[in-house]
Amino acid sequence: MSSRIQGARQRARGEITTAIKDEARRHLAEEGASRLSLRAVARGLGMVSSALYRYFPSRDDLLTALITDAYDAVGAAAEAALADAESVGDSHLFRWRAVCRAVRGWGLAHPHEYALIYGSPVPGYSAPSSTTQSAARVGLALFAVLRDAYACGALREPARGAAAPEAVLKDAERLVGIIGVELPPAVAAEAVAAWSQLFGLVGFELFGHFTGVVDARDAFFDHAVERLADQVGLRR
Repeated sequence: MSSRIQGARQRARGEITTAIKDEARRHLAEEGASRLSLRAVARGLGMVSSALYRYFPSRDDLLTALITDAYDAVGAAAEAALADAESVGDSHLFRWRAVCRAVRGWGLAHPHEYALIYGSPVPGYSAPSSTTQSAARVGLALFAVLRDAYACGALREPARGAAAPEAVLKDAERLVGIIGVELPPAVAAEAVAAWSQLFGLVGFELFGHFTGVVDARDAFFDHAVERLADQVGLRR
């Protein structure tokens, strides 16, 4: 088989795979992840379901592809925001804020994909370990801000009396060892808490929990992000 023919087949397969995932995202928006089915996606594309199985052997394989894409997309948004903030040489607090704002911006622009990865679990589905690297990208961007701040003395550690319990510190110590970041375990523990709270903030806004409670959404988010920065020890 000539390389030209092989390349054409690969391009065609890539285009069909993209079309399948785009149609599946449309179904997510209309019916939710729990009702996603390969038959419905195939029907929407005018394909027979047996043809679609050559690209995604099961619903779970398709879900995994959508989840990985979503994690990579929000991760890329966070990384791009961090790179832009670093390019202007601004403070670590500015960089932290930029990453957090990028996560919120992506979530507001892609609510159904955000719900897929940070909303209710899909019944009967368990994400494989292959999604872990993509899922970590936002957290690693936040940890990169803290790593650089710590290296130049712009980060304060929690007071001794405010430190996390010993079991939590052991988890944090293991985590920084895995990801290879030079950070005190006490700071890493606060960073994990802030990471989870960031997604909680965005989720509350997307899923309507701030309705009738918070009208000044932009100002509230920035205020909350500043509090998270204080929590992890970023100096103003």
